Amino acid sequence: MSERKPFRKFKNKGPSLTVEQKIEQFILRNSRNGFFTKVSTINYKFEISESRAWEVIGELLFDGNIESTHDQYTGDMKLCENGKTHTIMGLENTRKKDKFRKKSKTKPNKINKK
Repeated sequence: MSERKPFRKFKNKGPSLTVEQKIEQFILRNSRNGFFTKVSTINYKFEISESRAWEVIGELLFDGNIESTHDQYTGDMKLCENGKTHTIMGLENTRKKDKFRKKSKTKPNKINKK
């Protein structure tokens, strides 16, 4: 039986990130991609309690790395990178308009027949 050679490119990456760092990176990555992060998604995405999620968000808001806004219709708190709120809101509105246009083009027009 032959012995296996160790995988040469394997490197120990060091200590893994804390939950707080993972959450911050997730929010920053979403905002760079043009999306808000709802606070309600954080607790089930990272499998932490809702109260712990709010503690982490409070710390991040206090540090000034992220900022928050509230959804007009649902009241959900949405997070993004500091200074990108208006940019992401504009992208959201553009996506909504495009979605509405696409939906209205595929819908057949109703004509009253008599």
